[in-house]
Amino acid sequence: MELEEIKSEREYDRIMEEILDIMNKGEANLSSEESEKLRTMALVAQSYEKKHYYVEPPRTFQGMIELRMYELKLKQKDLATKLGVSNAKLSLILSGKQRPDVPFIKAVHTELNIPADFILHHI
Repeated sequence: MELEEIKSEREYDRIMEEILDIMNKGEANLSSEESEKLRTMALVAQSYEKKHYYVEPPRTFQGMIELRMYELKLKQKDLATKLGVSNAKLSLILSGKQRPDVPFIKAVHTELNIPADFILHHI
């Protein structure tokens, strides 16, 4: 199946509805034609999303931590526990009032899976 590039939000919405309809059948119930159609529509939709819904990555260490907190659906107190720090310390670091120490940086790298090179360039 060959689909052209999506040119409007209305067209994108129509494609997404069609994708949902196919997915609601269940993977085991799809014919090979439906599976191929689904794959093609998903790739076309993904291309449209990259052009129109691009979110710039965080430019700060604190911004990256907040993004990961959002992605992991963590409240600040839960993140503090995960990182092994007090909520007050985490709050100070996120607000820029305290510099992160090495144990905190290690915890951010391992627990939040933030790349070490990003950390090194942004602290």
